[in-house]
Amino acid sequence: MNLNLKENSMGKTLVSKCAMLAATVGGAGYLTKMPGTVGSAVACVVYAFLPVPWWMILAVTLVGTWCADVYAGLKGISDPGEVVIDEVVGMWLSLWGLPMTFILPAFLLFRIVDIIKPIPVSTAEKLPGGWGIMADDVVGGVMTNLILQAIYWIF
Repeated sequence: MNLNLKENSMGKTLVSKCAMLAATVGGAGYLTKMPGTVGSAVACVVYAFLPVPWWMILAVTLVGTWCADVYAGLKGISDPGEVVIDEVVGMWLSLWGLPMTFILPAFLLFRIVDIIKPIPVSTAEKLPGGWGIMADDVVGGVMTNLILQAIYWIF
C-alpha cells in the first residue's frame, strides 16, 4: 500500500483522502462559516443517540490528531478551520459523565471556551501540528466538564 501522502499522478492518495474525510467529520467542516459550531453540534447528536465510552473518545482523539496533522500539512495551514474532529472530541469530553439534560449547557459553554480560549486552552493550542489542533479542544472539553460537574454536584 502506498502511504505517500503527497499528490501523485492520480491525485491525492487514498490515505490522504481518508484523513481529510475524518478531519472534517465527513465534510461537516465545510458546511458553514462556523465549522466549530457545526462540529460541536454533530458531536452532540452522536452523543445523544449512541453510547460514547471513554475508549471511543481516546481512539477518536488519537486518530483525529493524526488526520488533523495530515490535513493541515496538505493545506499548508497550521489549523484549518474546516478541521472539526477536534470539536467532536472536545464536545464528548464536555459531556462525559453528565446527564443528557446537560447537552445544551455543555454545548454553549464549550463553544464559549473554544472561542475565547482562556489559559490553559490557549497554551495547549501552541503544540505543533495535529497535537495543537486537538489539544486545545481536549483541554477546553475537560475544563467545560469540570465546570459542569461542579454545577451538577452543587445543585
